[in-house]
Amino acid sequence: MVGSLLLPMVRGVASKAASVLVQTVTRMCGLDDDRDTLELHLLAVERKLASAEERSETDLAVKRWMRKLRAVAYEADDVLDEFEYEALRRKYQIGESKKRKVLSYITHHSPLLFRFSMSTKLKNILQKIGKLVEEMNKFGLESSAPVECATIYGRDDDEKVITKLLLDQRDQRKVQLLPIFGMGGLGKTTLAKMVYNDQVIQQHFQLKMWHCVSDNFDVIALVKSIIELATNGRCNLPDSMDLLQKRLGEVIGQQRFLLVLDDVWNEDERKWEDDLKPLLCSVGASGSAIVVTCRSQKVASVMQTLQPHKLACLNEEDSWELFAQKAFSSGVEEQAELVTIGRRIVKKCRGLPLALKAMSGLLSSYQQVQEWKAIDESNIGDNVRGKDEILPILKLSYKHLSSEMKQCFAFCVVFPKDYMLDKDELIQLWIANGFIQEEGTMDLAQKGELIFHNLVLSLSKMDKLTTLCNNLDVDAEGDITPLQTFPKLIQMSLSELPSLEKWAENSVGEASDRLTKFPVLKRLYIAKCPKLASVPVIPVIKVLSITGVCGIVVGLVCMGILLGSWPFLVSLTVESENNMAMLPLDVQQSRSPVPLEEFKKLILQGPNCLVAASDLSGPHLTLWRCFALVEELDLIRCNNLVHWPTDQLRGLDRLRYLCINSCDNLEGNSSSSRETLPLSLDKMWITNCRSVVALPSKIGDLTKLRILNMNGCSDLKALPDEMDGLTSLEQLWIYRCPGIEEFPHGLLQRLSYLKDLTLKGCPELERRCRQGGEYFHLVSSIPYTCITEAAPESEFSRKKFLRRLLPPCANTKSDAGSDNN
Repeated sequence: MVGSLLLPMVRGVASKAASVLVQTVTRMCGLDDDRDTLELHLLAVERKLASAEERSETDLAVKRWMRKLRAVAYEADDVLDEFEYEALRRKYQIGESKKRKVLSYITHHSPLLFRFSMSTKLKNILQKIGKLVEEMNKFGLESSAPVECATIYGRDDDEKVITKLLLDQRDQRKVQLLPIFGMGGLGKTTLAKMVYNDQVIQQHFQLKMWHCVSDNFDVIALVKSIIELATNGRCNLPDSMDLLQKRLGEVIGQQRFLLVLDDVWNEDERKWEDDLKPLLCSVGASGSAIVVTCRSQKVASVMQTLQPHKLACLNEEDSWELFAQKAFSSGVEEQAELVTIGRRIVKKCRGLPLALKAMSGLLSSYQQVQEWKAIDESNIGDNVRGKDEILPILKLSYKHLSSEMKQCFAFCVVFPKDYMLDKDELIQLWIANGFIQEEGTMDLAQKGELIFHNLVLSLSKMDKLTTLCNNLDVDAEGDITPLQTFPKLIQMSLSELPSLEKWAENSVGEASDRLTKFPVLKRLYIAKCPKLASVPVIPVIKVLSITGVCGIVVGLVCMGILLGSWPFLVSLTVESENNMAMLPLDVQQSRSPVPLEEFKKLILQGPNCLVAASDLSGPHLTLWRCFALVEELDLIRCNNLVHWPTDQLRGLDRLRYLCINSCDNLEGNSSSSRETLPLSLDKMWITNCRSVVALPSKIGDLTKLRILNMNGCSDLKALPDEMDGLTSLEQLWIYRCPGIEEFPHGLLQRLSYLKDLTLKGCPELERRCRQGGEYFHLVSSIPYTCITEAAPESEFSRKKFLRRLLPPCANTKSDAGSDNN
């Protein structure tokens, strides 16, 4: 069984691409061929994901490919959501008054603009997924069962028995069915893969297919999937059993086939005997066979034609070999004391491969005897009950997440980026959605707490917390968190902790950040912790946000960047009440600045977060060179910013997005002839900068700028004549700039690509653009023009988010807006 969430995700996106709602809009927009291509690509990928999942454990190239696929699948899902939302919006508008429809057409949703935008997005997705399909084909992945790369212990005899049984059916005219059954975690799927990939089996059967059934025993869907596996293409037939049976006979013909139905749960004999069995057993040549893996003996008895093969637990020696292979593979020495402890742990796992893999994966992260002892003394045996289920070892294993934990984690994507989650509410949502199941005497809320703390550590509003990790097991004043190491923590949030001073302290109470380990931490958010004066070791950090801390921390952040300590940093948010602190000169002079290769987004907040151009020194310029590859930059409340930051941004040749927000002293006047912003800019927002009196004098040099938004610039009296150089401008929004009364002469005629003009809070300029005004004939040719009061964006965003949380029965579209989580 595939443990990853990627397979169901890709399957869901492919299903969405084939939905009637999406097809309705893509046909109207002339994009149905692209939609069809996307669907075919997704189906092709879906068939090989099981193989990719297994290969990714040992093949880094496949692992990177799966990461890229996940990102593209999310993008595709967002694009398809937009198509679904557009279909529902148009459906809702039917019956509205003619006046309302006309106003909507010219103010909110231009069909031409929508088609242009979605065509670009869809082709971008196709280009990305096309490359991934090309890479996939080079890996040589199986279309059904994955290739088993890891060493498998204790199953050679089982493989020989099943292989012989299948080969012995060569003269049987009817299709034979062999069930493999046993409790969860025994390795039924692994054994089936061994048989499937056996060289003799590969040569014996002319057609081999693998389908993971799980609890969805829908006969029509299953037959369609088998047809697709046999043809390596899509099955577009209607849901007619007669047509499907005919097509199944055509694609299989007189080939000897092997079909593996993995993880079958159906106990309804009628579904098998009356519906599926007549279809599957009426095709294929003599010797064809079906192998079924299942947990229930009843399932096996319902489907069997051959004696079911019951899978047993591993013996003690095979269990030890499986355990030791992983536990001693990451630098952990196989010393005598660890071996003794390890054998006790293996005995508690009772020969169950899944439990052995989980425990060995966990212990491979620990090298100290006392750490192994702590795990040995835990209630490992309580998690292996010897029934038809194995309850996952949640508290002790982070690597092998259960499907329960994966569901809880995946549910969090319904919240927008940076949404402040309440832990107790989140746990209640998990329970309400049925993601958490009862376990012994532990109630659901307690189990939810356990799952939450295994996924993320978030501390907030603990007024007495002084030390995050305390090395002493004694009482101490205030709230002390009893964590010393964080081997698997991926995200941490610390907020409103006014007394927090140290990450860790040693046995005598001295600060010792080295006691705190964050080897895989990727996202760290620190807010309103004014006494915290250090930064921990975070070698693979990707997203770092530090606001409301003392200036020393900001200086340490700069030091970490200059020293190359965070090579994987993608996004940085820093709030500073003082100038950005620098390293001592002797340290800086000994190193050459190295740009952060993965860096994309920088947010600087605070009255002095951006050093004035006149104060720029070598150290400051060196720091900016590290940001050379940044693509998005936000400057917020930089009160010492008076002129446009052309000197600070010089050299940012990849900067595409610039937002300058609430910089109260920014005027923009300058006599400098070098006043040029990065020519790579694609989008620029100037928001709530009330003192601005002039835009950059060389704004016309920004020939790649597509979007310009000015909001709340109350002192801005005119637009510069040089704006006619913005030859790529597609969107111009001017909000609450009452001083702007006219456009520069000939500007609207020269902005030939302008598709969206929105004016609000500019009374005189709006009057000139309305019917009867001098600009009306120019404005009327722009596809989307809004010069009237618009609904508040916050309300629209709130409704859009709430719509995402509606169940399917209340709204066909579960995700009304795209979201870059």
